[in-house]
Amino acid sequence: MTVTEQPVATATDLVGLFPNGAHLDEDGALVVGGCRVDDLAARFGTPAVVVDENTLRSRAREYVRAMAEHWPNSQIVFASKSFPCTAVVRVLVEEGLGVDVAGGGELVAALAAGADPAGLVVHGNAKTTEELAMAVDAGAGTIVVDNSDDIDRLERLVGDGEQRVLLRVIPEVDADTHEAMVTGKRGSKFGLSVPDAVRAAARLRASDRLRLEGLHVHVGSQLLDTEPFRRAVEAVAAIGELGEHAVYDLGGGLGVRYTYDDRPPTVEEYVRTLTDAAREHLPADARLVIEPGRSLVAEAAMTLYRVVTVKQGPRTLVAVDGGMGDNLEPMLYGQRFEATVASRVGGGEEYDLVGRHCESGDTLIRGVRLRSPQVDDVIAVPVTGAYCYSLSNNYNGARRPPVVFCRDGEAREVVRRETFEDLLRRDVSAG
Repeated sequence: MTVTEQPVATATDLVGLFPNGAHLDEDGALVVGGCRVDDLAARFGTPAVVVDENTLRSRAREYVRAMAEHWPNSQIVFASKSFPCTAVVRVLVEEGLGVDVAGGGELVAALAAGADPAGLVVHGNAKTTEELAMAVDAGAGTIVVDNSDDIDRLERLVGDGEQRVLLRVIPEVDADTHEAMVTGKRGSKFGLSVPDAVRAAARLRASDRLRLEGLHVHVGSQLLDTEPFRRAVEAVAAIGELGEHAVYDLGGGLGVRYTYDDRPPTVEEYVRTLTDAAREHLPADARLVIEPGRSLVAEAAMTLYRVVTVKQGPRTLVAVDGGMGDNLEPMLYGQRFEATVASRVGGGEEYDLVGRHCESGDTLIRGVRLRSPQVDDVIAVPVTGAYCYSLSNNYNGARRPPVVFCRDGEAREVVRRETFEDLLRRDVSAG
């Protein structure tokens, strides 16, 4: 086969990428959330996104403990764009997190999940008037001003009330991640340059409807090094023209372990980096806000597929019943995933795991080791809790997959699979 050699992963290596407590049953089948993966595929069909609820809650509690220990005057808000599923948001709200929304649909989902409007942080580099009106009407606690037009619109919408806002500043900090995930370098579409931020801050301070509480920065996503986070805090503190503030929202971006070689910082290391930098550069009484997304949800979920065909050739292709309709990360960002046959975990030969969509680029994983894959085998792909659900689509008429929660051996569907009728539901008769 003409693929890059990948290391031979043991069953232990593979199981370590799945949610907490994953293990092999007596017959070697993969068990996640106390449920056999093959049973989940039989019951709920494939493709399917499976979330281990205990892992999700455990990760949220890890963040809460770390922030409480290192900077008690703080708030954690879930960057819901990473997994804007109402049931997921509800779990994180129950664990005491606020919610970061970047669009009207995410706002609606957060409210449906029971989020306290006062704990909402509303983002967006191009927020529409409709979306800002929705946020104001809902009583959203904080709106992040990304441009001068946000100020114009909010001045008209707020009326006689007062809206708390943060001002997003470009820290001009580059980060070692995919180009599409870098958000804090010069020229970013997000936030304002320092000169523009100074002018925007003057406008906000003069407003009797908008109250500038602080600054927001974000440097990028899937960062496997804490140094850019430290430099971002240093950069925002160095902008003397903007003065000191009561609130500093330091964004998110902590990376996760997708493959055997990834070594992301722990939550403790990440939080300690931020808070150590804050102690050195920011006011001691400032309130810190962080916005974890990927690092909260990615490792809590997996995606299940079923093998449709195995095609021999220069590269042996294992085609499954999903692909870029439910996971665009490999195509958009070149993200590497791992996978296993759910009943034969670890080892095997190298294959290209490809999707069912009519695109040559619909390849989920190149050179992944699988043990004797056969038609109808269940394939489990770990670490799919971030952005897979968010970016799912109906290409080739694919029906977006269900989301299934597992906990202590019990499984329940929290989002059903789309039906073909759903695909036609928005059609309007031309007659």
